[in-house]
Amino acid sequence: MKLDRIATWAMSGAALLAAAPALANPPPPAPAAFAQCAACHTVQPGRNGFGPSLAGVAGRRAASLPGYAYSEALKKSGLIWNAATLERWLKGPQKLVPGTRMPFGGIPDAAKRKQVVDYLLKL
Repeated sequence: MKLDRIATWAMSGAALLAAAPALANPPPPAPAAFAQCAACHTVQPGRNGFGPSLAGVAGRRAASLPGYAYSEALKKSGLIWNAATLERWLKGPQKLVPGTRMPFGGIPDAAKRKQVVDYLLKL
């Protein structure tokens, strides 16, 4: 019985050590406009939702995150996620990449779009 408690304690410690990098660098607070994105996307590395994780999206080639099934249109887009492409994407994904499967009409308010872009660039 004492060995069971020691094993449990050791596993708990290992889990905390494994989570330490994520705990040390939590994502910045999300703007309210990001709530519609959070319905499908996570900001945790390696954890996809209905959409791919947005952790580390800045500078990443579109449709390149391993373990997510992207549309052929997005795979062929050649986009690199930076401020300009994120701005255009969030304005209207289907206009930027016809044939993308992302069911999102865009953020029409430029100020809210900028808040989301600035947030994504910090992840």
